[in-house]
Amino acid sequence: MTGEHDARRAAAVFDALGSAYEKAFAHSAPHRRSLDWLLGRLTPGSRVLDVGSGTGRPTAATLAAAGHDVLGVDVSPVMVDLAARQVPEAAFRCADVRELPLKEGSFDAVCVYFSLLQLDRAEQAALIGRLARAVRHGGSLVLATVPLDVEGVDAVFMGQPVRVTSFAGPDLVETVTRAGLTVLAEENALFTPDHPEAVPEPHVFLHCARP
Repeated sequence: MTGEHDARRAAAVFDALGSAYEKAFAHSAPHRRSLDWLLGRLTPGSRVLDVGSGTGRPTAATLAAAGHDVLGVDVSPVMVDLAARQVPEAAFRCADVRELPLKEGSFDAVCVYFSLLQLDRAEQAALIGRLARAVRHGGSLVLATVPLDVEGVDAVFMGQPVRVTSFAGPDLVETVTRAGLTVLAEENALFTPDHPEAVPEPHVFLHCARP
C-alpha cells in the first residue's frame, strides 16, 4: 500500500506541474550533454526506455528525432498526455515503472532522469537493479538525481509538497555498481530551475554501461 500511495502522490505533484516542469528545466546544459553522450553510444534504431518521461522533452524528443525507438513511462496521466502530443514519434505509457514487466536485456539503453526521488532507498536500489538487468550487455544506462544524503524529508518543489529521498554521490555510485553497472563518466553541476520558487540544487549525471 505504501508504494501505491507514493505513486499516487508523485502523480498528483506532476499532474499539477504539467508543462511548467518542462519550462523550469529546459535550459539544463548537463542534461543536454548527457543526451549527447548517450546518442554517441547508440546504434541506429536502438530501443530506449525513458523512466519518468514527463512531458517527453528533452529526453524522448531528442532520442526519437535521432531515429531511436523510445518508450516513455510516467505515473502522471497529465504528463503522459502532454508527451504523447508533443512527441508523437515516441510511445508513452501511464504506469508505475516498479510494476512494469521488464525482460532481461530488452533495451539498448535506459534513461532515469530525476525520477527516483519520491521512492525510498530500498525501492530505488531495487529499481536500479531491475533497470540494469533490462539493459542488454554492452548497453547503456544514464541516471540523474539530486545527490543529497536525505531520507523521507518533506520539502516544497516548485510550489508542490513532496517527500524526498536520495543518496549522497558516493553511495549512489556504490548502488549503481552493485546493480552490475560500470560508471564510465560522471558530471556534477549546480542548477537553478527557471521557476520563481526554485533554489539552486546539486545535480549528478552518471553515465553507465552494462558490461
